[in-house]
Amino acid sequence: MGDFSLDRRAWRVVVLSLVVGATSAVVALGLLDLIGLFTHLFYYGRPGVGLVQPSLHGLGAVSVLIPIAGGLAIGAMAYWGSERIRGHGIPEAMETILVGGSKVEPRLAVLKPISSAVSIGTGGPFGAEGPIILTGGALGSVIAQFFHLSASERRTLLVAGACGGMAAVFGTPVAATLFGVELLVFEWKPRSMVPIAAACAVAEVVRNSLAAHHLIVAAPLFPVAAHGPFSSVAVAAAAAVGLAGGCLAWALTAAVYGAEDGFKKLPIHWAWWPAMGGAIIGVGGLVDPRALGVGYVSINAELGGRIAVGGLATLLVVKLVIWSIGLGSGTSGGILAPLLIMGAAMGGLMAPVLPGGSSAMWALLGMAATLAGVTRSPLTSIVFAFELTHDTGSLLPLLVACATAHLLSTTVLRRSILTEKVARRGFHVVREYQVEPLEALFVRDAMLTDLVSASPDTPAADLRARHGSDPMARRQRLYPIVNADDTLLGVVTPSDLLHPDSPLPPAATASMITRKDVVVAHPDETLRTVADRMAEHWLGALPVVENDPDGRLVGVITEFDLLKARHRQLVEERHRERVLRIRHPTPLPTPAPMFPEDGIDSDSGCQAGTLNHP
Repeated sequence: MGDFSLDRRAWRVVVLSLVVGATSAVVALGLLDLIGLFTHLFYYGRPGVGLVQPSLHGLGAVSVLIPIAGGLAIGAMAYWGSERIRGHGIPEAMETILVGGSKVEPRLAVLKPISSAVSIGTGGPFGAEGPIILTGGALGSVIAQFFHLSASERRTLLVAGACGGMAAVFGTPVAATLFGVELLVFEWKPRSMVPIAAACAVAEVVRNSLAAHHLIVAAPLFPVAAHGPFSSVAVAAAAAVGLAGGCLAWALTAAVYGAEDGFKKLPIHWAWWPAMGGAIIGVGGLVDPRALGVGYVSINAELGGRIAVGGLATLLVVKLVIWSIGLGSGTSGGILAPLLIMGAAMGGLMAPVLPGGSSAMWALLGMAATLAGVTRSPLTSIVFAFELTHDTGSLLPLLVACATAHLLSTTVLRRSILTEKVARRGFHVVREYQVEPLEALFVRDAMLTDLVSASPDTPAADLRARHGSDPMARRQRLYPIVNADDTLLGVVTPSDLLHPDSPLPPAATASMITRKDVVVAHPDETLRTVADRMAEHWLGALPVVENDPDGRLVGVITEFDLLKARHRQLVEERHRERVLRIRHPTPLPTPAPMFPEDGIDSDSGCQAGTLNHP
């Protein structure tokens, strides 16, 4: 019974994760160049690589046709290629992990990045990270499918590929690792955390190698001036930003799924929806071109305080409208970069009324708080903001803002923008991790000790009669057969006694129907171990024997006894009591004066009635 469950096969998965991390990094960075290529072609009329902000210079109203054309291309790729390219990628990865055995079709690894590059390159107000996560996950899953691995091992490599791509794009290996653990892998175990971390580390090494050859920029993606120590007032104000981030998370979730529900009511095939969403995106681009595309330039401007309050308000509203309608139409694109843009705009709008700090600081806190509220991943959001900016001085207010946003979001929203889509497809995602209740109790704490057992020569008819008349005997689910020293010889089950196809002869004894190949439990095993053993052998009850050569019977444990662990947890969660009480001390009686006749204490010379006795 160790602190963690890990076997040697994990080392094999770690080695494979290194390959997955390097591959996903190359593909992710290639996807950024592909997005840049389409942006250059459609908005600048020339080939080029590298992300650029879409420009409407010289295009005017004609630019509305660009996202419409992109939407038509997405609809065609989804209709004739794979419908799974629709959406922002993370819910699709979740669904594959939950119910698909972490098996991704190889063609998705090709169609998703191309469709996302077309969508974002034609002005779609989406981030590249969602498609990169799904593409990297698809690569990890495809690589895993060439090896003899379990579903949980394929899941680890899928998440390793997804997070490796994220680390390569943003240069945030720690945040990418936390993202995988908090949001995708659905467990916190060494068997998954270590391979994910290895993939993210390799992806960062690949990124740094490309930066050394001047192929990408090695600096933080969104550098800001370092902030000094924050006053207590400023830290308290960070909580206000967190509350605003939680409210914005609610608004964004409602907007996206409101738009999706609206499109579903249209009497038009879903393949045409992305083009209709593209029309709205094009009109929004005419209002504020900064809302188009990935938006890294806009985030830098917000964190640098280079956008006025009016511009921030316009950017926030336009981005929210075209992003939510675009996602609701079923096009292909991510959510992280748009969340950063809208969160930073919200923080910048609050800056004039918040005490202390700069507009850049409040924009940073708004960015992180919105991300924490929408994704329900506060630790990822804190580290993500730090790694994007390298601003160590903001860690304390980031903690306050992200924790507050997380608290409000989980209070007002049952599901996040990511898990809502999974829930709408008929699945449920639990995001809370805790120690398994079955690990907290031992077999000796839950087993039945008041047993009905029998010797080998006990008449089978007596056991049958006992089973019919004694509720306690029926609860055992089996009858241990023991010798005079209580050594277990085998078991008899109710089906052995009552099976209609094999009636017992009148003189049958227990030894004639005893099952000698018995699966047993031991008193010092955890209930989790026994539950796994029951599930493996499809058994509802196990005899409990001492863990020694004699195998002396000490009890029986059934599937119902496993509920005692859950009952104990429910008591700890729901039973409320006041353990300590503040009791008012009973005042001591005033002692009689030493000299009642004159009321004077001869030692102090004071009136006895005025003494302050403890």
